[in-house]
Amino acid sequence: MSKGPNANADFQNQYNAFKESLQQLSRKIGEIEGESEEHKLVLETLQPMADDRKCFRMIGGVIVEKNVKDVQKDLETNFEQLKKVTDQLMQQYAKVQKEMKEWQVKNNVKVVQQ
Repeated sequence: MSKGPNANADFQNQYNAFKESLQQLSRKIGEIEGESEEHKLVLETLQPMADDRKCFRMIGGVIVEKNVKDVQKDLETNFEQLKKVTDQLMQQYAKVQKEMKEWQVKNNVKVVQQ
């Protein structure tokens, strides 16, 4: 990039874009981890109960009657999927963070204030 006021603005815009990406990923990771914790708590609560006991679950705003065994199976599947998504987002976060560091080194960008 060329030097001058436009270059500084370009650097600032690129830096802001990196930071925004990292913040969005961080928020999404937090949301999914919270949802995962909720699943874990429900699974722990259902664990000591009889498999054939009546159980209600909200799916898309509709309350559905099932038994504990079926709900546990569904929640375990969802819990595993949430863990996979969290891992993928964490990898993506690390990748963006690495790209940002490489960009800073390549363009000799020093962060003055965060």
